[in-house]
Amino acid sequence: MAANFWTSSHYKQLLDQEEVDVVQSLDKDRGITLDDFKLIKMHMANYILKLAQSVKVRQRVVATAITYMRRVYTRKSMTEYDPRLVTPTCLYLASKAEESTVQARLLVFYIKKLHSDEKYRYEIKHILEMEMKILEALDYYLVIFHPYRALSQLLQDAGLNDISMTQLTWGLVNDTYKMDLILVHPPYLIALACIYIASVLREKDTTAWFEELHVDMNVKTGIMHHVFRHRTSIKIPQLEH
Repeated sequence: MAANFWTSSHYKQLLDQEEVDVVQSLDKDRGITLDDFKLIKMHMANYILKLAQSVKVRQRVVATAITYMRRVYTRKSMTEYDPRLVTPTCLYLASKAEESTVQARLLVFYIKKLHSDEKYRYEIKHILEMEMKILEALDYYLVIFHPYRALSQLLQDAGLNDISMTQLTWGLVNDTYKMDLILVHPPYLIALACIYIASVLREKDTTAWFEELHVDMNVKTGIMHHVFRHRTSIKIPQLEH
């Protein structure tokens, strides 16, 4: 596994927001708008979280699965890659990549438990088949760097590593996976933006510390805007065949 983000496949595959916000032509033909596209991905991220809670895997596995899902849809359409199958398959693949393997049969069990709808009734063979398609869509690049490690180091450096700040910033980082930020920004910038938000909410003066870091304030502000904007409840559109 790559030890350095800046030499990793993750860094090399960072995209501009405009590249992420592209609805594939097959999906456009079905009437899926950009807003629909974003909301469906958010719904999928929530579905991954629900499945993960059922099979009891670490947050890092959840984050990796969501990243895989979001990256797949920068390259493939939802028409070809059904979100109802891609979601559990990304979790299955992420559990293996993060060395916290979940059996496919266990995922199938909880899928059926969570959804009575026949459209979700996938079997083990379907997950295994989709796994190969997702691997190909990802060009077999499975290493993902998340903000969590940088977050811990930065909180300690800033002298903000108390329980309250740690819990709040961790929760904010989790919220960022409701968006495509992990595909666009280096993990440390996401961590810094979450620390800044938390410091404002907890009334911590971090001005001098941030000035010493020489961080691009425009980028940090952009990330913060996304986090704040998405901390609301939104109705999720349903995919239809």
